[in-house]
Amino acid sequence: MYERKIIPNLNCGLDLIGEVLYGKWKIRLLWFINEGHKRPSELQRKIPDASRRVLNIQLNELEEHDLVVKKIYPVVPPKVEYSLTEFGMSLIPVIGSLGRWGDEHQERLRMLIIKKFTPVSPTEDD
Repeated sequence: MYERKIIPNLNCGLDLIGEVLYGKWKIRLLWFINEGHKRPSELQRKIPDASRRVLNIQLNELEEHDLVVKKIYPVVPPKVEYSLTEFGMSLIPVIGSLGRWGDEHQERLRMLIIKKFTPVSPTEDD
């Protein structure tokens, strides 16, 4: 697994939150765990575009940052569940605010994102 060799810049709150939440699926993982989807298979179904390996890596990072706790039940086959820590629960209102902002601006954001993937046709001047 990749190990960072350079210590990240941790001089302000934005740097810190970026370090903790950097990862394509982390915000969604926190949100879905808060909604009650606690088993890795449930999380995989909620985020089908993510590979199981990437979800496991990001869940481990969330655990390292004390945002989630992993409980392993002593049964066969093994049963694993994730839940938010109190620290993790403190992020839910922030994530909710970001989601509402995205909902309020979804048309504009969608157009800007799609524009990035739309090929530009050559003009007559070319």
